[in-house]
Formats: sequence, structure tokens, C-alpha cells
Amino acid sequence: MRIKFKLSIAAGAVCLLATACRKSDPPADAAPPPPPPVTVRQAVSKEVVEWDEYQGWIEAVETVEARARVNGYLQSVNFKDGAEVKRGDLLFVIDPRPYQADLDRTQADLLQAQTRFELASNDRARAGRLLKARAISEEEADARAKAEREAAAAIASARASVEMAKLNLDYTRVTAPINGRIGRKMMTEGNLVNGSQGQSTLLATIVSLDPIYCYFDADERSILKYEQLARQNQQESLTGGKLLCEIELENETGFPHKGVLDFADNRVDPNTGTLRVRGVFSNPGRVLQPGFSARVRVPGSAPYPALLIPDQAVGADQDQKFVFVVNGQDPVRSPVKLGPLIDGLRVVREGIHANDWGGVNGLMSIRPGEKVNPSPQSDNPAASPAATR
Repeated sequence: MRIKFKLSIAAGAVCLLATACRKSDPPADAAPPPPPPVTVRQAVSKEVVEWDEYQGWIEAVETVEARARVNGYLQSVNFKDGAEVKRGDLLFVIDPRPYQADLDRTQADLLQAQTRFELASNDRARAGRLLKARAISEEEADARAKAEREAAAAIASARASVEMAKLNLDYTRVTAPINGRIGRKMMTEGNLVNGSQGQSTLLATIVSLDPIYCYFDADERSILKYEQLARQNQQESLTGGKLLCEIELENETGFPHKGVLDFADNRVDPNTGTLRVRGVFSNPGRVLQPGFSARVRVPGSAPYPALLIPDQAVGADQDQKFVFVVNGQDPVRSPVKLGPLIDGLRVVREGIHANDWGGVNGLMSIRPGEKVNPSPQSDNPAASPAATR
């Protein structure tokens, strides 16, 4: 009786286990999960130029320090701080009265010297006649001739003094030597200024604004590349004044300022391994100011046809880069060799073709060998990855 009871319990357990197994099995007619959605974009084929970018700084083509060239009291300041000035504009006036008086004195000295010369000339002529008549000695005639020459020399000296006095008087009017923007006045009216050599008083500074320079330091490898491209006639020489150069300021994008490189230093700095290079730019709007920092870019290659894809379409597996090519619904993982970013797209040197579609979004859901549901992301909404199958 006990044996039959145990057999009944065992039979019941087997039935319960079988029932549970039947409940956990999926229905035979259940549909597989749909292919995961993936956004794809077709590779862009166009001619590109690779650019090398540097950090640079803006400097004026001309910088002048306006300094006093004569001693005296500053009488007037004739500009507004920070204004633009033109060559010849009057900036400062140093009290001219002492120098006007000195000019008057030297002009009077010149008249005296001319008068003495006329008298000495008459004496020499008279001595010549008297010598012929043997009315005076030869010694006396020679003395009068020498007096005439001395008077002529006195005229030359007096004229030089007049010119110096005129020059000093002109120096009391400090004018702008260049076109540009002047800084603040360093001295105000009523101050005594010094015009002595080596100790002259700084009155203001002026910088030119148009054109303007941008300097940057290029590494040695890049310089060698530019020179090689120039030797192969693929681009202009670094110092020929024709190689394109573009800059943008800290609040700008797209490198809106176009110029040319016109100078490279004559030696590489051994401490940094860089060469100082300069670009020149027109600046009619006065946007570029001396002292600004700027991003500089220079063509680093000749124009060439390239394939470009969004950078987010590139995956990484350790040191290998790859792209999921989705031509239709079957993704293929393709190793790629990449180039630089140009206009927001990544250059692909090897690994894809012009008609290939690459996965852009939803890459984590792609499994090689499994189908996906691609949706195009392109400038042409009618385009479809199905067209490349």
C-alpha cells in the first residue's frame, strides 16, 4: 500500500513538471523581433583641401612712438585718445616761443655775416687796385683776401644756425608720421618734456591698421611639407606672397579673413623646432586689432577628390577604426583609414566607396549578419540605401 502511494506521488510530480514546461515554451507561431532602426547617410564625394591650423597673434604693420624732439612745456594736445589719425595730422604742440626767438636771432646773425662779407669783399677788391698801383703791400692785400674768405665762412655757419633753428621750431609741432590709430596721451598740457637724445619723452604711440599682420609658429615637419609641395608645383611658395592663409578671431567661425603668407624667418628656433611665419591681411573694417589672438589655417595639401562621412559614423575597436556599411538591410563592418575633418565631415582614405551608405545613429544595435531597418539622412530625402543594392 505504501509503495502504491509513493508511485502516485511521483506520477503527479511528473505531470506537474510537464505542465510547467509546456507553459514556458513560446508559441510556435510567435513573430521574430523587428530589425533595429538605424540612421544612415551616403558618403559625400567632392574635391577637398587639407588645412593645417595654428594659433597666431595679430600685429600692426607699422608701430611708431611719438616722442618729443625738443625741450619745453607741452602747450596743447590736438587729438582724442584712441582716434584714427592720418599722416601729417597735428598731435602735440610744445611751447614754440623760445625757438621762434632763437630763429629770429640766427636770422639776424646771418644778416650780420652777409654785411661783413660785403664789406670784406669791397676791401679785397680795393686792395687789388691799390696793389697794382703799389699803394699797399702784398701782405696787406693777402690779409684782406683772407678776411673775405672768413666772412664767407661766417655766412655758411650763420645759415646752418638758421636751418637748425627752423628745424627746432618745426619740432615743437609733433605730427603723425603714419596713418593709424593713436593710443592715449602719455603727457598732458603744462608738463615739461625732454627732447634730448636717448632721454626723449614718450608722448603717444600709433599703430597702423590696414593692412595688418598675423604671426604664427609652424612646426618643422609642416614647413618641410610646404616646401615639398612648392617644389612639386602643387601650391605656391611659403614666402612668395601668393600662398593663401585664413584666420578667425575667438568669436568667429569659418575663417572669414583671407590673406597671403609673405614672410618666413630665416632659421628654425632650436628650442621649439618651429619657424615663425607671417600672413598679411586687408582690414578695412578694423576688425583685426594688434594684440588679438587668432586661429590660422594654411593649405596642407593640393586639391584632391575625397569621400567624406559624418565623424559619428566611425567606430573604434582598440586601434582599428571601422564603419558599418548599410547598403540595403545587411550591415557590413568595414575597416577604414581616416583623414582629417573638413567642413564637419571626416575624410575616408580607404575602406568605403562613393555609393556606400554608412550607419550614423543606432550603431550599438547593429550586429553583423543581422538585418537592420535603415532610414536615410542626406541632403536628398528621396535618396535611399536601397538604391545601392
